[in-house]
Amino acid sequence: MSLKEVFEDRRSINFFDINKGVEDGLLKDIINLAVLAPSAFNLQPWEVIAVKSKEGKERLHKFAGQPKILEAPVTLIIVGNKTGYDESNPTWQDMLKLLGGDKDKLAGTQGMAFGLYGTSEENKLKFAESNAGLLAMSIMYAAKSFGVDSHAMSGMDFEGVRKEFELEENKTVVMLIALGHLDETKTLYPRSYRRGYDEIVKEV
Repeated sequence: MSLKEVFEDRRSINFFDINKGVEDGLLKDIINLAVLAPSAFNLQPWEVIAVKSKEGKERLHKFAGQPKILEAPVTLIIVGNKTGYDESNPTWQDMLKLLGGDKDKLAGTQGMAFGLYGTSEENKLKFAESNAGLLAMSIMYAAKSFGVDSHAMSGMDFEGVRKEFELEENKTVVMLIALGHLDETKTLYPRSYRRGYDEIVKEV
């Protein structure tokens, strides 16, 4: 499947085949491809909780009452780290190697990241959500390239999900992504009209 076909064929699936799963190896392949998504300073301030068990789905469904959560073989909770720019992020050590071990240069880069993202709660949230959002879309396209359908969801009690799955205060739930396969007995609506360049782009 070409990249153009992935974009054209990906749809938001409302009806999942409850008898067709997503194997563990396939899910790993999807995630391992999706993490090639870009992130600020390559800090990758994201985590994913794969909700697969009946008990886990029921816990999640309490706070995001969409039937897809119970029907899809797996729903991913996409989590952003609001303090993923700080020195505890292990990816800084990778950057240190790229900088030839120059700790002063690393400290300067860390200071720049803090200045951009760590000076207000608004900036922290933007940092977490924008980077995790890049991962989320990457996951959906990666899934489609492997023949797996998806549906993103943002209608939920975000704080309820955060607490239910015992995420720290500096973590924020960004969205859910149900993964599985279309129930072929159901028919999707035709793709809705998308506004193009002439309607959404302002040249300055």
